[in-house]
Amino acid sequence: MSARAPLVPTVRDRLIVALDEPTGTEALAWVDRLGDAVQFYKIGMELLASGDYFTVLEALARRDKRIFVDLKFFDIPATVAGVIKGLSRWPIACCTIHGWHAPMMEAAAAARSGELRLLAVTVLTSMDGDDLKTIGIDGEPADIVVQRAQAAQAAGIDGVIASGQEAALIRAATGSGFSIVCPGIRPGGPAGDDQKRTVGVAEAFRRGADAIVVGRPIRQAADPRAAAEAIQREIADSLN
Repeated sequence: MSARAPLVPTVRDRLIVALDEPTGTEALAWVDRLGDAVQFYKIGMELLASGDYFTVLEALARRDKRIFVDLKFFDIPATVAGVIKGLSRWPIACCTIHGWHAPMMEAAAAARSGELRLLAVTVLTSMDGDDLKTIGIDGEPADIVVQRAQAAQAAGIDGVIASGQEAALIRAATGSGFSIVCPGIRPGGPAGDDQKRTVGVAEAFRRGADAIVVGRPIRQAADPRAAAEAIQREIADSLN
């Protein structure tokens, strides 16, 4: 188990906003718009394609924001270890790798240094049981998620990415000190989009989440900053 500082040192760090924008200019405009309502940002694949990825990363660091690199690395152990070794030199709080291969996770865990935390992706929140069957995985999402969480913990990974629907099962299986970050959060309930295994804000924390990732419900709100502050209040209330 990692001896690093907690992934979410303050209550307001428990909200992670996804900067799923096609350019660095658009991504940083959202950071300016949300201001001090958000302290933690996820930067993922869409921004990577812009060529602005590390420019945004450095800009977030200059603004004292926490940074979640969500690129879901999956390759042979040596390749993933090399990526993690390189990322450890940047001011990043956490990054994602896929939780499907124990030797790869072990290599990643051995390669990291500094404060970088590794989060293993279990089953994407856009997938359900039928989707798993189409790729040859016979089992319910909850069972697969718990198996992968336990494998990640055994490999020395700091935590997992999983639906809030499975957070309580993961917490029971892994105990305290293992981070659970839940994407696909829908504060107003299911939104009819590509997310299938969703929960609300308070429910995710009641089930054991350490942090949640929210994107479209904030970006598509009439007043995004007010929406972010409302989620922050709901998080604080759920923890009392």
